[in-house]
Amino acid sequence: STHSPDGRFLDVKPILQVIDNVLRHLTPTIDHHALNGGQGHMDAIDDSSATMDSNGMLEALAFLVHKISCEISCKCSGGGDAHATTMVLLNTLSSYSWDAKVVLTLAAFAVNFGECWLVLQLCTTNSLAKSVALLKQLPDILEYSHTLKPHFDALHKLIKAMMEVTKCIVEFTELPSQYISSDVPPMSIAVAHIPTAAYWTIRSVVACAAQITSLVGMRYEFVTSTSEAWELSSLAHKVCSIHEHLQKILHLCHQHIDEKKQTEAYEGLKHSFGTPQLDNSKILLKIFSLSKEDPHSLLGPDKTKVHIEVLRRKHVLLLISDLDSTHEEIQVLESLYKYDRVASEVNYEIVWLPIVDRSAWNDSYQQKFLSLQSMMPWYTVNHPSIIEPAVVKYTREVWNFVKKPIVVTLDPLGKMTCPNALNMLWIWGNTAFPFTTDREASLWKAEAWTVELLVDGLEPNLSNWVRQEKVICLYGGEEMEWIESFTSATKNVAQFLGIGLEMVYVGKNNAKERVKKITGLINERQLSHAWQDANVWFFWKRLESMLFSKTQHGKTNEIDVIKQEVMTLLGYDGSEQGWAVFFSGTNMVRAKGDKVLNAIQSFEQWEDMARVSGFISAIRGHLEGIADEHHCTRLILPGISGGIAETVVCAECGRTMEMYFMYRCCDE
Repeated sequence: STHSPDGRFLDVKPILQVIDNVLRHLTPTIDHHALNGGQGHMDAIDDSSATMDSNGMLEALAFLVHKISCEISCKCSGGGDAHATTMVLLNTLSSYSWDAKVVLTLAAFAVNFGECWLVLQLCTTNSLAKSVALLKQLPDILEYSHTLKPHFDALHKLIKAMMEVTKCIVEFTELPSQYISSDVPPMSIAVAHIPTAAYWTIRSVVACAAQITSLVGMRYEFVTSTSEAWELSSLAHKVCSIHEHLQKILHLCHQHIDEKKQTEAYEGLKHSFGTPQLDNSKILLKIFSLSKEDPHSLLGPDKTKVHIEVLRRKHVLLLISDLDSTHEEIQVLESLYKYDRVASEVNYEIVWLPIVDRSAWNDSYQQKFLSLQSMMPWYTVNHPSIIEPAVVKYTREVWNFVKKPIVVTLDPLGKMTCPNALNMLWIWGNTAFPFTTDREASLWKAEAWTVELLVDGLEPNLSNWVRQEKVICLYGGEEMEWIESFTSATKNVAQFLGIGLEMVYVGKNNAKERVKKITGLINERQLSHAWQDANVWFFWKRLESMLFSKTQHGKTNEIDVIKQEVMTLLGYDGSEQGWAVFFSGTNMVRAKGDKVLNAIQSFEQWEDMARVSGFISAIRGHLEGIADEHHCTRLILPGISGGIAETVVCAECGRTMEMYFMYRCCDE
């Protein structure tokens, strides 16, 4: 009923800063002076900026502040009712906003009693202050210093609570109206609670003024009474509760504003990608949350800060990952970026965009980030925190990033040309430049299912073996007994037929330690060639990439030979048996563990055919004549959003496979 604002705006923050400087030094000064024998003490206050900002404003409000000061002094000196005094002050300030009412009342309180404590501080060193202090009987306080400590403590707590509530009310007025409306929650809840908070803050001012007036008067009954201290403590508890409630609402308001800002940023990012650009600068500024005024939050290959301009009008590959990227992935990319890129004269830059959970960030994540960053010879962000939630949302919802790393390509104008070029990089390396979806499609058109596609540069002797028309056998699995039987039997057949044979052990996907042990035994017993860890990892990574790449291009494995063969090998790897695939020129045959071993061991049954039509054709014919009584094929692939079609057929029998979800944790 007392609130009738006239719409005037009053910037209360500079005034509040001056009040804070006064009240911050008020109760500690009393306490220090009273408990240390009255030695005057003056703290240096750096309030020059606040004084400059508030001088003109306070000059205009001086009469009103003086009027409120007189009202408080008069009512408190006469022992008036606290509620009635509070209502008088609210009526006096009826035309002001709630934040202005509270700040102006606090300003009047600070003027009245700041003067009082200033005299108290100077009375031992300044004759004028000493005379004023004698007239006010301030020195009598020293006689009761220990008795008055509960009063000082209660006063200090209440003043602190009043300031916290006031700052909170002011903070509500500063919330950006374009992101939050006072008509809807949570701001509407705050609007409903602010009048109550203002009332109890002003009433607390009145209670503090009454307490200090009584201290100045130093009546004996006051000194020995604890009721006043109890009243202040009770008020402090209530005002603190109000502050806690307002803080919760303020937190909800900030959450609401952040959500609105992130939605705006997300839509802005979508709009920028959908709008033709003159170059890629605007897009990159948005992705890395940089401003034109401070575009230096990227680190260059030498880990020094660089200007975003270094990426202007270049092909940019955004490497998007969490902090679980493997050393193998970084090493292969490093080879492509540092060496092959220069040799093949292609011009692009890689920038790491780490996606992390900000709320879970700790020292362990910081160390992982720094460790990965130190390994990367390309551009990185200074810290993952600069990646805004809107950008994280865009990577997940538009570019389908989940957990496995992806590489999004941007052309020199900032246009996204491929949502994940990492498959291209694994399969063809820099030959796939400029890493567009169209380039990927054209590369597949030129490919056939050959040992060269399957092995690429992993085996340095491959081109010689092909030129010498040798039979090339790639095999995998982790059962050592089968490996020994298979390699021995196969070499015997090749020797009997007089054909050149080379065998390479390619291990098993996601079984690093077990494969390393088997590789050691194969090399020790000279059973066949065997690759090192990095080559084994890359072999299976390329196979997975081939499948994902084919699927992204809408190929179905029923009509796509390459996709069908890739899925077959991945299915073999998912089983518990070994497997083998043989190449000779354009001919190829493959089979699982016991089946291929039994065929090799039954060589006498297809020996004649082998001498006529060759090893590959003969063993294929023999395998086709063997009916499987039972098979169980499993295709295990890493979870990548949008990576695998829902319909997958079995490589053994052609029937549609059932889909299951598998959750796996393996530290190998």
